[in-house]
Amino acid sequence: MNIRLFFSCLFGVLVSNTVGYVSSFATRSSVNTWYKYLNKPVFNPPDWIFMPVWIILYFLMGIAFGIFFSYALKKNTQSLGTIAFFLQLFFNGIWSFAFFGLKNIFLGLVTILILLASIIFCIGEFKKVNIFSSYLMFPYFLWVCFASILNISIFIMN
Repeated sequence: MNIRLFFSCLFGVLVSNTVGYVSSFATRSSVNTWYKYLNKPVFNPPDWIFMPVWIILYFLMGIAFGIFFSYALKKNTQSLGTIAFFLQLFFNGIWSFAFFGLKNIFLGLVTILILLASIIFCIGEFKKVNIFSSYLMFPYFLWVCFASILNISIFIMN
């Protein structure tokens, strides 16, 4: 295995999981209080499912970034894709603080829609360098699409 690829992936996984860990503080503070009493649609998954799904998604995002970054260094084209990755990570973390921390469903909705756009941008930039890295972002994109529908439904119902 290429040492640069290994350390790029390790860095991506650590950064992604750090964002997830930090944003989980906002989630944990509200999931058993405020969020518990919101009206939710019938397709709302049980609370226990979110943590394992996010662990897997943060891992895939990190590997995607590592592959992208390692290949981009060879081509000297990593700047826009790197910006795209950190932009979507930023909005990923901000969503938890907006929705759970501030208990603001509408601000969460606005944030998650920006997050979706930034994920699409990131996938597009990753695809320019390494198609496999862009494919690794698709489960995350699909989950955030589902989360967006859930956020919209919760907004309408409350």
